[in-house]
Amino acid sequence: MRWKPQALALLIPLLVGCASEVARAPSSLPIPPQWRYQVGPSAAPEANWWRTFADPDLNQLVTQALRNNPDILTARSRVDEYRAQLRAAAGDNFPTLDVGVGATRARSLSAATGQPYESDVYQGLLQANYDVDLWGARSSSIDAARASLAAQQAAAAAAELTIATSVASGYISLLALDEQLRVTQATLATRENSLNLAQRQFAAGYTSRLEWMQAASEYQAAKAQIPQLEHQIHQQENALSILVGMNPRRIARRSNFTQVMPQQLPSLLPSELLQRRPDIVQAQRLLLAADQTLASSQAQLLPSLNLTASGTLQSSVLHQLVDNPFRLWSIGGSVLAPLLNREALTAQVDVSMASRNQALYGYEKVVRNAFSEVNDALDAIRQTQAQLQEVEKQQEIAADTLRIARNRYQNGYASYLDELDAQRTLFSAQLNVIQLKSNLLLAQIDLYRALGGGWQP
Repeated sequence: MRWKPQALALLIPLLVGCASEVARAPSSLPIPPQWRYQVGPSAAPEANWWRTFADPDLNQLVTQALRNNPDILTARSRVDEYRAQLRAAAGDNFPTLDVGVGATRARSLSAATGQPYESDVYQGLLQANYDVDLWGARSSSIDAARASLAAQQAAAAAAELTIATSVASGYISLLALDEQLRVTQATLATRENSLNLAQRQFAAGYTSRLEWMQAASEYQAAKAQIPQLEHQIHQQENALSILVGMNPRRIARRSNFTQVMPQQLPSLLPSELLQRRPDIVQAQRLLLAADQTLASSQAQLLPSLNLTASGTLQSSVLHQLVDNPFRLWSIGGSVLAPLLNREALTAQVDVSMASRNQALYGYEKVVRNAFSEVNDALDAIRQTQAQLQEVEKQQEIAADTLRIARNRYQNGYASYLDELDAQRTLFSAQLNVIQLKSNLLLAQIDLYRALGGGWQP
């Protein structure tokens, strides 16, 4: 039966017109024109943003983590996997060419003499096959594989950014714990002096036993905090060791917490967000891959054109197979349209459409979450800076208060309770300053992560 061109032209719209039950979801993502607070980065991100803290130990830790962290190595290996899948998809776009050689030895009866005889037959076969990509099904699959590879590359970049920020945050927390331990040890030394003084004055009869016991209680309270801080330092060192791909060990550090200063933030260009966050790039590429997969699934509903060609060489003598063979060849083509399995193909289109809609919703969620994270980090920086300034003033006042209370107590103008309260207030203010400065540095590191990198030109 031969198809007329007019009949084929009527058949194609009929095949295409098979409706899908899943509708394409429209995009509903309004991009905010600006951040909630007009502070932040104004230039493209730099690759080594952690170097702005000017700490060589931090630089070495991050570099080692980017080289040895298992999560990063896994993400890079996954990129290699998707690169190979892209090569496989691109390879399917070429014709297939099969070559074969066969040899047969047979014993049969001669029709003329009725006597048995033996014969050898050597055969060579060459066959080519090509499915013409009329509707772009294969090209869409290749584009989907290419977009999936780009998504995995963005995922690897996101893993590197996450590990770098985790190492930087862990290192800052470690320095903050070191500073808390130093302040606690200094406070313990001060309270030990106060305890010795209270003991001497009690022995001389100048004060009561109550003041001596209060001084001993405060001394023990400060001393009890040291093992806890040392344990937290060891835990933080172990966590950093795992992040950088080492067994738990001590983390070398030459800097102290007072040398690490918060960064100054220039004005903000919010449009840079969509270009610098790797998770947004990943979600965008996954959406593109889903669109191309949908296009490929829809193309499967259309008729396919297959071209074949084959040739055969045959001889009874092996060395004459090429010189004087018995040659056979055939060339043909076919147009096939899915009929009985259209329900399965239509269901696959619905699956692809639903996956595409999920990718769209995921992309919108990632973008909105990115704007929220940047705004949260900016607000945390702004509020923490204001709080830190106030607590630093409180620390200065508490230091003066302690100095006055100690002088009054030593000269007999006030009780030890005044000095004790001043010691408590100063110790609390010192710890608050350390914690707030640590929070400020961590908020800036979180802003680096939220923006996909730094902001230096």
